[in-house]
Amino acid sequence: MSAAPGPAARATVALRPGERRALALWAWTRVAVLVAAGAGAYLTAREDVLAGPLERWERWDVVHFEAVARGGYDQEGPTPYAAFFPALPLLLRALGALGLDLTAAGLLVSLVAGAVAVVALVRLVEEAGGAHPDGTGERAVLLLLASPCAVFLAAGYTEALFLALALPAWLAAHRGRWWAAGLLAGAAGLVRVTGLFLAAALVVQWLVQRGRRPPGRADLPDLAALGTAFVPPLLFMAHLRLVTGDWLAWVHAQQDGWYRRLTDPVEAWRTTWDAAFDDGPRPVAELLTFRAELVAVVVGVVLLAVLLRRRAWGEATYVGLQVAAFSTSTWFFSVPRATLLWWPLWVLLAAWTLRRPWALRAYLVLSVPLAVLWVTTFTTGRWAG
Repeated sequence: MSAAPGPAARATVALRPGERRALALWAWTRVAVLVAAGAGAYLTAREDVLAGPLERWERWDVVHFEAVARGGYDQEGPTPYAAFFPALPLLLRALGALGLDLTAAGLLVSLVAGAVAVVALVRLVEEAGGAHPDGTGERAVLLLLASPCAVFLAAGYTEALFLALALPAWLAAHRGRWWAAGLLAGAAGLVRVTGLFLAAALVVQWLVQRGRRPPGRADLPDLAALGTAFVPPLLFMAHLRLVTGDWLAWVHAQQDGWYRRLTDPVEAWRTTWDAAFDDGPRPVAELLTFRAELVAVVVGVVLLAVLLRRRAWGEATYVGLQVAAFSTSTWFFSVPRATLLWWPLWVLLAAWTLRRPWALRAYLVLSVPLAVLWVTTFTTGRWAG
């Protein structure tokens, strides 16, 4: 007869009350997202043609992830498929082999991954959040799920899957479990390029946690563990080299498909501003999205400044590298979506709103209508970032 798990194991596996409430919030908001998507489909139906429940979610990058799942990277398509990291397409292919529709598979992956992510966020705040008020983890989940671009946590995109790996990786780092942190971050590096920024931030976090101890052989296992975080993205680049003959296929795909090239931040701001306030004929959804890009970059810069002031060097590295990458591209692109991945933002906002109840009301009044707008924009096929 096997022995019962000890207290430490039970604490790791069992859900705590705050985590159960976070899961309930995740479930209820999934219902709200589906209702908003259905309402949008009815409101925009033309000639009595109503988009089906799955068709509403087969939009934009979902189509590309499904194409990679079906045919890999050695195929021609409407956009360079090398821009899409392989973890999500591999999961779609596996679920598709079981007979599941690929769009439904993407929704299922995000549903399960999002549940893991909200639990990990609550646990991270409880164990490593510092001097935050009680309930900060649950509040962070609420703010995240009510944020304007939260639709991408529901769609078959990479945000939920990345958080389901990145948050446990950061939690493992705070526990000093560097092998777990490195392996989880390496898996996150197969989901999206943000995994490389996470890996770099883990190195900084390791330096912070080791303190001023003189370097020695005792550091080698930790360094080896952290090195594993960089291996999977490099293997993906090697695979693209075999398929396309180009070590920089991902970079060139970004350039060819989305016109993203290295640009100074001032020029990038000017280009995005012109796109956001263009007087010429342009879909309203595009104008809205480019304006959101400007706001998101400002939020990122402010967040980085706050993290640096707090000497949160690991988190500052994680956010700062992303802000730097976004702000030195031809134009700001997909930054509002990326805010979903900035868990320090949601933790700091949560602590702030707990100390100032009016701030929560103001946030929800502003954010929830925008979240509904983003759901209907995305699920009706309009550009949502």
